[in-house]
Amino acid sequence: MTAKGTFDITNWTPEPPFHDRDGVTLALVTLDKTWHGDLTGTSVVTMLVASTPVENSRSYVALEHFEGTVEGRSGAFVVQHDAVSDAGAQSLLARVVPDSATGELRGLRGEIAISVAPDGAHSYTFDYTL
Repeated sequence: MTAKGTFDITNWTPEPPFHDRDGVTLALVTLDKTWHGDLTGTSVVTMLVASTPVENSRSYVALEHFEGTVEGRSGAFVVQHDAVSDAGAQSLLARVVPDSATGELRGLRGEIAISVAPDGAHSYTFDYTL
């Protein structure tokens, strides 16, 4: 099955870098999202970001806890993110952590593709099984 929609980042809270050497920094960021479309609900993301001196070359890993509905079924689940931007060429793998889903979403598996428009708007395509 495929779910589609948009999400808004409603809070972005960076912490000071805990590593900063030769222009490479490591830092934690916490953010909140509100989901719209086939996924409706909210999520909290804890992200570890690595930045480099080269503009648009960075990476992040994150865990995200979503609570809400997927096409009308309610519950919660965790998503693991792994993203790299190599001088602007981006790759992202965001997938449901196996057996993390609760409620009517128990057994959920899948991957989420995220797109960012030039104006900064975020959209998603969630390919999943239940």
